[in-house]
Amino acid sequence: MKQAFVTMLDMQDKMNHKVHEQWISQNYEWYRAIWIECGELIEHYGYKWWKKQTPDMDQVQLEVIDIWHFGMSALFREGVSQDQLAQSMADALEGYSYSGVDVRTATEALAEESLRTKNFSVPLFWDLLHAVELTFDELYRQYVGKNVLNFFRQDNGYKEGTYIKQWQGREDNEHLVEILSDLNPKASSFADDVYQSLQTRYQQLTS
Repeated sequence: MKQAFVTMLDMQDKMNHKVHEQWISQNYEWYRAIWIECGELIEHYGYKWWKKQTPDMDQVQLEVIDIWHFGMSALFREGVSQDQLAQSMADALEGYSYSGVDVRTATEALAEESLRTKNFSVPLFWDLLHAVELTFDELYRQYVGKNVLNFFRQDNGYKEGTYIKQWQGREDNEHLVEILSDLNPKASSFADDVYQSLQTRYQQLTS
């Protein structure tokens, strides 16, 4: 688990560098992005007892992945290595056991903690992970995929407005889901394989 944390932290650091070279010292309000994403998650899950609602679990899980992006970013500190940070994350889960809370309760607990501390709780996130029925392996697979897609977008003109998000009538996110299902997340080349597959599809379907 620690090595997977190191890999994801490194990928997040590189992505954040796309926004600002000295992103850690900018003290961005990551906690704010976390609680807002929590609100979006609840929207997809449903909370209106006065009308019929069916949870959209695919979207709920995508929101969890987005929360993980912001959560890891919130944990970075000047002078703290990624290895040290990964170890502290693993230590925070030492002896962890799922409390059995439901999706809404787990989401609200994480949002409340983020607002109160202006930080990110790995154990409370783990409660949410279990509540939405995501395994750690699936978190890793989906996180790497979304991170690579974010890089791919930037490399292909996202910031300049020239990137084509719809590939033959379907969003790039949908193509990513198919690509991830065909690749081995345990391969050392997993991230590179995702990027290359995106590049191949993009060229074929948007040219």
